[in-house]
Amino acid sequence: MSVEALPRFRGGRADDAPALWALRTRCVRELCRRHYPPDVIARWSASPPPPRYAGLIAEGGCVVADDAQGQLLGYGILVLQDNEVDALFVAPEQAGKGLGQAVLQQLLTLADPQRDVLLSASLNAVAFYQRAGFLDEGEQAYPHPSGITLAARRMRRPAMSARR
Repeated sequence: MSVEALPRFRGGRADDAPALWALRTRCVRELCRRHYPPDVIARWSASPPPPRYAGLIAEGGCVVADDAQGQLLGYGILVLQDNEVDALFVAPEQAGKGLGQAVLQQLLTLADPQRDVLLSASLNAVAFYQRAGFLDEGEQAYPHPSGITLAARRMRRPAMSARR
């Protein structure tokens, strides 16, 4: 991989919110459709960003991956106070190329190593998180901010101190 092709990681800013939400919507439509019925995808992808979205990005737990030209490749959000991954999306054309794992590793550097890292995984992402050491703790009805409830899996990555 050339230096030009390597992603550049940076912290998210509140003004990134529209571009990040647009990528998230694209990912829901293109990457989640094999795991959720069309009516769920339609409602999920049509939902606007929650009111707290820009603030969440600006709190310091957002990692953005851009290419050398500044094109958005992916991003992730870790809610620092909860040590919980709130979002992780990569452009559909980047799926399966290692970018998602790289974004996740960047997020994990922001996590409190003394606490478990938690997340609610969409059904299409369970194996991805398992490859990163997350344990599947079972089914969950995730109350999405849009008002719909999504089938998900509750996952946990044990604290660094527990993995020694």
